[in-house]
Amino acid sequence: MVLSWFNASGAKEFGASLARFYIERIPPGDAGGKNKPTAKKQQEVVNKMFQQMARFKLEHKLNIYKKAQMGNAFKWALKDAGYADEFVDHFTKELMLKC
Repeated sequence: MVLSWFNASGAKEFGASLARFYIERIPPGDAGGKNKPTAKKQQEVVNKMFQQMARFKLEHKLNIYKKAQMGNAFKWALKDAGYADEFVDHFTKELMLKC
């Protein structure tokens, strides 16, 4: 059905859940403080996110509108959490290239 093409609620929720996953494991305050996460820890978290993305893609058909909504939800959740704009933009771009 044509209207299902615009139903991006699942994609938006998934984008927000990916952001929560990242925020819980690497809080924004840790990025520059004494609790700075190691590169290995960051890479592990990002790899787990990409695995979640791959599973989500298998279960859901994502059109360009749904991908955009997912990326937007991810981006704004990270911005609202206090991550730097440049980091958020780069991270969101990398995530969108994987989906």
